[in-house]
Amino acid sequence: MNSLQIDYPESLPAMLSLSAVEFEQEARMALAVKLFECGRLTSGQAAALVKLPRARFLLECPRWGVASVQWDAEELASEFLDLGRRPVS
Repeated sequence: MNSLQIDYPESLPAMLSLSAVEFEQEARMALAVKLFECGRLTSGQAAALVKLPRARFLLECPRWGVASVQWDAEELASEFLDLGRRPVS
């Protein structure tokens, strides 16, 4: 497996009120979420990058301002197409 090393100031985690381990996990999550948001990774691939179950990764996405489900306009339209035709109970 390949790895990526990013140098950061030793004081950075403390400035964010995080331990070094927490900061590094957040950095991995930020990378995974962004790549998922851009469509470069699937949710499963992004989850694997941060070593989380896929469902947990998807539940974390809104915390990062990213929708868990990414539908295009056609998919949205087809979901709501029948709303006007359904009987009201």
